[in-house]
Amino acid sequence: MNLKQLEYFLTIVEEGQITAAAKKLHIAQPPLSYQLRLLEEDLGVQLMKRGSRKITLTPAGELLKQRAEQIFSLTTATNREMELFKKGNAGTLSIGTISSSSTVIPNQSILSFASRYPNIQFDIHEGNSYEVIEMLEKGVIDVGIVRTPFKKSGLEIRYAKSEPIVAVFPEGQHHGKHKNLIELIELYDQPLIIYRRFEELIHDAFEKEQITPSIRCRNDDARTTLNWTKSGFGIGIVPLSALTAQDKIEMTYKEIDAKELQTQMAVVWKSDRQHIPLVLEFIESFAKSIESI
Repeated sequence: MNLKQLEYFLTIVEEGQITAAAKKLHIAQPPLSYQLRLLEEDLGVQLMKRGSRKITLTPAGELLKQRAEQIFSLTTATNREMELFKKGNAGTLSIGTISSSSTVIPNQSILSFASRYPNIQFDIHEGNSYEVIEMLEKGVIDVGIVRTPFKKSGLEIRYAKSEPIVAVFPEGQHHGKHKNLIELIELYDQPLIIYRRFEELIHDAFEKEQITPSIRCRNDDARTTLNWTKSGFGIGIVPLSALTAQDKIEMTYKEIDAKELQTQMAVVWKSDRQHIPLVLEFIESFAKSIESI
């Protein structure tokens, strides 16, 4: 078994067909089928069942898929870390960020780090918290900036301070009897635009008040929520830090009066990965900076 065979195997899994995988790999189908057969003979197990339209993984194939993904993740991370060693204090530091992290990245700690190591390049990958954690798992990034709630297993975590989740209203609209605070009862019959990953949190908060929220739109990004809110589609529910200075000018927002509706940003990295000192220095300095936010 070698890395090339594992690459072929994963491509077949991803494409679902040997013909499609061969096309993606720019090789003929017979050599690809031959390599798969060699891999199965080498391991002594059947990895796939060939159907008329799509292959199906056997239990052994499922296990190899997991292990192969881990191997390539580790290979990617190792290559990047070796690049940093080879170039001294140079190379690429890969960071995964969520859309609502714009208030903390870039910040002064990152600017200071860049000043100390002027030959470091920053490779920024953007996504929601689930996607950032998946990039960590695959070794695409060294460190991620995410928001609670998220899956914590296998991660080292440093949290920022808790912040409120707020209700954001289109320009010219006003709801609630208080100037800066709104109660859940004042929102229950209003069309809400929410993060899909906050849905359980929101439903639980409303349920405690024995009311049901009226969800008009679910999405995976703060920017999407705010854009739909600006259009007049409904009331956006976002973390306070997701609002830019321009958003605060264009829209009205109020903190929701519910203790459950709090969230935190966090810096995360893999606990089972050996990071070089330069990466650990970045993590430590950045983590300290967000803990004071």
